[in-house]
Amino acid sequence: MKPLVLQSDFGLADGAVSAMYGVAVSLCPDLKIYDLTHDIEPYNIWDAGYRLLQAAEYWPQSTVFVSVVDPGVGSARKSIAVRTAGGHYVITPDNGTVTFLDLVTGIEEARIIDEGRNRRPDSEQSYTFYGRDVYAYTGAKLAAGLISFEEVGEPFPVEELVRLHTDPPYIDDEGGVCGTVDVLDVRFGSLWTNIPREMFTLLGFTYGDRAEVTITYGSRTYFRNSLPYSISFSDVMVGEQLIYVNSLDRMAIAINQGSFAKAYNIGSGEAWKIRFKKTM
Repeated sequence: MKPLVLQSDFGLADGAVSAMYGVAVSLCPDLKIYDLTHDIEPYNIWDAGYRLLQAAEYWPQSTVFVSVVDPGVGSARKSIAVRTAGGHYVITPDNGTVTFLDLVTGIEEARIIDEGRNRRPDSEQSYTFYGRDVYAYTGAKLAAGLISFEEVGEPFPVEELVRLHTDPPYIDDEGGVCGTVDVLDVRFGSLWTNIPREMFTLLGFTYGDRAEVTITYGSRTYFRNSLPYSISFSDVMVGEQLIYVNSLDRMAIAINQGSFAKAYNIGSGEAWKIRFKKTM
């Protein structure tokens, strides 16, 4: 028996998440079920994929993740299970949710969920709650050992999985390192980028150095200023801005005890670009 970890954009204001728990417990009362988050912004597949990346590697091998952010529910989009190179399983719509896991960890195998065998009984005429009827049901069976990964369904080529478009970070001709604001540290408003610490330090940065930070969305510049590269938030005064290395070993910027995202009306995703360039 392995842990079952649930993620969705359902929130906790109604009974949707509880229904998923109920399906899983009905299959196996001793199953250990945990929540990753249910506060994903509605329909935000990008954030769902990133939160899986943020958490998965810290769970034991063979942990089963069920991620339900499914704006195409009931459509022709596929329902899949994947096994990552880290030994975790993810049950989810084939809509790009596994993009970041594939980029960073790697996906070794994928299968299409066989709804003839892996669907909650008597739910065949319902097409709007796959999270309960297919994903939680299949994930619970897999976590409880009632089925093997091979029994989830037929193999599907990993290279044919839907992936979100992502732009890799790079160093430009003027000595700046460029990337995207991948996600927000939601509660505190910090900006987490896709720029690895190693790429940032290739430019010669050491703690205490300053960098010109530019953040754009399309043709509009939302922020440009010189910020210090700091070990932690306490290196600057309350209300001051800083550059730091986040918990995923990527570059981030923040306001000490404030929200950078709210202060400058900055969002996250592929279209939000950020650039660091060392200043004298």
